[in-house]
Amino acid sequence: MSRLLCTLLLSLLALHASAQSFTASVDRTRLNAGESVELTLESNDPTLFGKPDLLPLNDLFEVLGTRQVNRLTSGSNGAQASTRWIVTLQPKHSGYVVIPPLSLGTLQSEPITLHIQQGSNADDNRLAPVFIDANLDQESVYVQAQTVLTLRIYHSVSLYDDSSLTQLDMPQARVESLGEPRTYEKDINGVRHGVIELHYAIFPQESGELLIPAQTFTATAVDRSSGTAYNPFGPRPGKVVRVKSPEIPLTVKAKPASYPADAPWLPARSVTLNEVWNPQPDSTRVGDSLTRSLLIKAEGLASAQLPPLPATQVSGLRRYPDQPQLANQVGENGLIGSREEREALVANREGLLVLPAVEVLWWNTRTDQLERSSLPARDLQVASNPNLETLPSEAERVEPVAAPGVPLWPWQLSTALLSLTTLLGFVLWWRARRQPAVMPSQQSGPSPRNLLDDLKRSCLANDSQTTRHALDAWARQQPETLAEMAARFTPLSDALDGLNGALYSESGQHWQGRNLWLAIRSLPAVEDQESTANQDSSALPPLYPR
Repeated sequence: MSRLLCTLLLSLLALHASAQSFTASVDRTRLNAGESVELTLESNDPTLFGKPDLLPLNDLFEVLGTRQVNRLTSGSNGAQASTRWIVTLQPKHSGYVVIPPLSLGTLQSEPITLHIQQGSNADDNRLAPVFIDANLDQESVYVQAQTVLTLRIYHSVSLYDDSSLTQLDMPQARVESLGEPRTYEKDINGVRHGVIELHYAIFPQESGELLIPAQTFTATAVDRSSGTAYNPFGPRPGKVVRVKSPEIPLTVKAKPASYPADAPWLPARSVTLNEVWNPQPDSTRVGDSLTRSLLIKAEGLASAQLPPLPATQVSGLRRYPDQPQLANQVGENGLIGSREEREALVANREGLLVLPAVEVLWWNTRTDQLERSSLPARDLQVASNPNLETLPSEAERVEPVAAPGVPLWPWQLSTALLSLTTLLGFVLWWRARRQPAVMPSQQSGPSPRNLLDDLKRSCLANDSQTTRHALDAWARQQPETLAEMAARFTPLSDALDGLNGALYSESGQHWQGRNLWLAIRSLPAVEDQESTANQDSSALPPLYPR
């Protein structure tokens, strides 16, 4: 018993230790000399008291401010408390500077490396209280390729929260905002400035010279010279400031002549192509459903620019595609667009099925050359499924061959007897067709009415699996097969196609069974069609027309 208690105590201590964490993160890892960076320290252990030890930062950084934020979040594991310390730092040196590990009790954070670039002296001459700096990451791009516009608003005076920036409107290009604005501080010529930084991804749609228009920033600067007390319900004491960003020319190059004319134009920094299978296609059988996901991801392109991937067209393989999933992600160099296409694949015959290779052509804007991203061809070895009833193929129907030395007259006699019995059976069947119909005996098991009620309930409940079982049970008590009924009634055929597509695709949970029930209820009887045909054929003109 004592050994069990010790084991439980050690497990609880290990679980508590694994639940504790003390992490460190920054809002950016690249900055210019004189700019500030925000360091976020977070702990999820409510039993730890006190503050992190910030003394290791004094050698390389100047601590401009610290604030603490307590959070309480609720999830599947219940309420969880966490504490954040947000520290504003200004590096004292340029180059690569490492934020050392910081301690909170017995926990310690991981080090973080920052790259501080030496700023130019062009900022020293700009001593206005508010000014804008705008630049592009490249001066020349291909048509429909991405260029990133960075807009920085510097202010050495305090501003009210009524600031506004005009919208970047360019009819010859498509503009995407890259995340929320970032704010930090920068020391310019001994004067501390607040910085508001914004990024835009610009995709020119026409080749030639393109002019990035100026943007106007308007704000109210706080006037501290007047001794008037601030009234929250009256006019704000201050001065309205309005500044414009410079106009920037951009050279847009046309698509290269060496690019294939039949391929979609994809100018990007990198393009990757991946596939995921669920389950793995190593051992699949006839009738099993495989889900194949193809993901194309391009750095420097939006998801709307990515073309559809080629469909899987293989004989012996049925395909049920889903709607493509598009997503955009903001990275350090702009947009990263992705397109995911899922399809359910069902093999209807056994043997070797070869899926063709998937290839995407694109233009590498870094190396300025044509690139290819591809997935190799894949072999699917499909095994037979004993749960499915399959008819023997022609190759399996081998005629019996008499062994050497065995007389043939027994086989000839059995063949003659078989022919005579077949002829006799045909005569009896022909004679029975002319006899009056006999009422069939009552069947055992569920009545047709109960089976029809079960089919109605499963259709109206939009349950594709239960509907399939109820439909098969109802069809077995009908004078026709389900295929014959669908062949003579088009609404039933369309409804069955929708049910089969829902059973083999991931969109089956959205299947609506009302159309199938309406088709079953409106199915005309065989006797009605035969009587209508007989009436049409027997309709003769009168013998003595008037």
